[in-house]
Amino acid sequence: MMTHTTAADARHCATDLAPDLSTASAPNDSVQPADRRLATTLAAEDLAEWEGGLSPHDRITCRLHRRWAYQCISSPRHIIAVTGHRWCDDCATGLTVLVDELTRRVELTCPCCHQTPNTRATEQIIRTCEASLHAAHRRVSSTRRTSWPTEKFGQTA
Repeated sequence: MMTHTTAADARHCATDLAPDLSTASAPNDSVQPADRRLATTLAAEDLAEWEGGLSPHDRITCRLHRRWAYQCISSPRHIIAVTGHRWCDDCATGLTVLVDELTRRVELTCPCCHQTPNTRATEQIIRTCEASLHAAHRRVSSTRRTSWPTEKFGQTA
């Protein structure tokens, strides 16, 4: 069965797909700084992707799960066999993902051959997840201490 799409239908669909920036840009005191940073980054990347300047594979946030990329990269929905993203061609299976938030390292390995495919897609996932980790855990400059107190360990300067 074939369907006919009119220009009005196409505009309606495009409007439905456009990112909703209203919730990310409105100030909300109940949102923690890290959550606000995530919301802001999601909104910016949604817009950049929508406008065609950002590849979905270069995002540090996940459009699907609305999280930092490193937090959901292990989801089966992120396996793309055709492009090799989280995929071992030799074993025809999805890769497992290890994200260490302490060391900010990301590792992908095949559960069958225990190897990491040497592909652009694998390198891209590691690079994106590491960037996502750094962005999520970056300190907010307003909370950094710019000078030490003059009193240290009970002594005055």
